[in-house]
Amino acid sequence: MFLEGKRALVTGSTSGIGLAIARALRAEGAQVILNGFGEADAIADLCQELGATHSPADLTDVGQIEQMMAEAGPVDIIVNNAGMQFVSPVEDFPVDRWDLVIALNLSAAFHTARLAIPGMKARGWGRIINTASAHSLTASPFKSAYVAAKHGIAGLTKTLALELAQDGITANCISPGYVWTPLVENQIPDTMKARGMTREQVMNDVLLAKQPTKKFVQVDEVAAVAVFLCRDEAQNVNGANWSVDGGWTAE
Repeated sequence: MFLEGKRALVTGSTSGIGLAIARALRAEGAQVILNGFGEADAIADLCQELGATHSPADLTDVGQIEQMMAEAGPVDIIVNNAGMQFVSPVEDFPVDRWDLVIALNLSAAFHTARLAIPGMKARGWGRIINTASAHSLTASPFKSAYVAAKHGIAGLTKTLALELAQDGITANCISPGYVWTPLVENQIPDTMKARGMTREQVMNDVLLAKQPTKKFVQVDEVAAVAVFLCRDEAQNVNGANWSVDGGWTAE
């Protein structure tokens, strides 16, 4: 287990992609700190399963991020995975929803990184992994805030990679296509409304239309990439944007 002695904070890790990454890192020996919302009993079960601690911090609140990072202590691996989606035409996009999407999907990654980097530099080792999206490389209608945030994550990742290149710290992002997670499932009704489609039409003609494999990405596939990026063999993988999208962005 090559991550023995390392501490990993994974945001948005009480379900979906984040939980899969947390489990994969724990399987390699990392001490895991979970973050996210959910039922108290379910979170307690996850903490017991993974030997983990949990932070309930709301990552749209800078003060709560700072408290989470202080309580976490020295962190060797940061996986910025927490995210949300909101679907609306630009002219109708609620300003408060825009602010929330940008805060959670982009600004939170900046704050966790800035707070973790001094300790990583002091130890001469660190991994910053940002869950981006195929929407960090391309766009779709009605998702202005999400697309803007994910393009921003890709740019932030590159900047971190350049700044930290000589400190033993790498920064990379993973850009999945459509993964069958609560985030994807929950956006279906809004997309149905925005496009005037049935559920089946949204799934087949919108969600999977751009994925040449016509299959949803699995959470364990994304987790496997995150684990690789933590390996010593990946020390020169830096500033990269790893597409896991069935070929979507190859077009």
